[in-house]
Amino acid sequence: MCKCRDGRTPLSGPFALKAFKMNPAQSFRQLDTFLADHAWLWRPQPFKQARPDWCVRLPGLCERLLSLSDAELARLTENSAALNALLAEHLPAMAGMDELCRLPEHHTTTLVDLGPHFANGIPGRKWRQVTAFAAALGTVRAPLLEWCGGKGHLGRLLAAQWRQPVLTLEHDAALCEEGAKLAQRARVVQGFRLDDALAASAADTVAARHAVALHACGELHRTLVREAVAQRAPALDIAPCCYHLLLEGDYRPFSTTARLQLSRDDLRLAVTESVTAVGRELRLRDREMAWKLGFNLLRDAADDGEYRPIRPIDKEWLKRDFAGFCRALAAREGVVLPPDVAWDEAEQAGWRRQRETMRLSLVRHAFRRAIELWLVLDLSCFLEANGYAVRIGTFCAREVTPRNILISARLD
Repeated sequence: MCKCRDGRTPLSGPFALKAFKMNPAQSFRQLDTFLADHAWLWRPQPFKQARPDWCVRLPGLCERLLSLSDAELARLTENSAALNALLAEHLPAMAGMDELCRLPEHHTTTLVDLGPHFANGIPGRKWRQVTAFAAALGTVRAPLLEWCGGKGHLGRLLAAQWRQPVLTLEHDAALCEEGAKLAQRARVVQGFRLDDALAASAADTVAARHAVALHACGELHRTLVREAVAQRAPALDIAPCCYHLLLEGDYRPFSTTARLQLSRDDLRLAVTESVTAVGRELRLRDREMAWKLGFNLLRDAADDGEYRPIRPIDKEWLKRDFAGFCRALAAREGVVLPPDVAWDEAEQAGWRRQRETMRLSLVRHAFRRAIELWLVLDLSCFLEANGYAVRIGTFCAREVTPRNILISARLD
């Protein structure tokens, strides 16, 4: 492979993608139609509704999912292609899901050798995300803005890679102070600005800069896109994350032609996949779900049976037995439990509901990537409509992070 004198790999044009170029407008229309037509499948939540309406419409699928062994459940949870194939046996339209959600890989640039100590103090998974994002960026030709940058790990790497000055915007003073020390130690030109990215005072940071954002959550990355368009920023690279955060009310699409309307719960579905949880965390997750479901069954027996959401719990309660968990939760929620509870039976009922919920929820989970991509395409079409050339692709494997979609935009 041909490399530049400083070790970087040249690209053809401002940026490149392997395999093929996705057409944002066309892909958005296809996904919008598909998701709107199939909302009856992915919108119902088995945690709230023991048997979603689709169980009556597709009884064979319901029976097949409930019969899954633990090993089959784990395999389908990890393998979206296998899950889509199973669903397509009962709903042929699902056969096209993989193609609708197929993404190219961003071409990568060889990063300069920064020595063994540059990444000291950065967790390994975070550093792999930072380096993968930086390598997929393409050529940087303008001063950089690192949006919601924390300690500025990405900005520090990009400053060294491209010899461009970097401004890191961060609202936490302690992170800014630590990041400034790291930049000084690395001998790069990187300044820190203490400001709230959602505040009007931060808008002027975008003008004339190449803005980057690695996993800026929800309204933070949407604000950056709006400001980039308003300030005519020359370049923008963002990997969105946590689409539901900092959102007031339902999601308002950038596209005026969208059929699909998404609530906060719908947006939360797009980011429920995790590849970082270890055995103990998974066991605690399963226990929390089973115990919450068991508590709901007890509450249903004491009142009208209408589902009521449970606010986040104190994780210390999971160290108690089931009875202690339920009593603590009932006291907080103002629920009067039945006077004589057979606690062992009630707990086992919760575990049975947990087992069913995990299996029936596979239908919802099959649509996670499609909803995430719809959100990404909504942003991308807005950028294209405002004069940007846009490329969408993955910048790393899902094992590094499931939030691996990179939107690259360049002002034409």
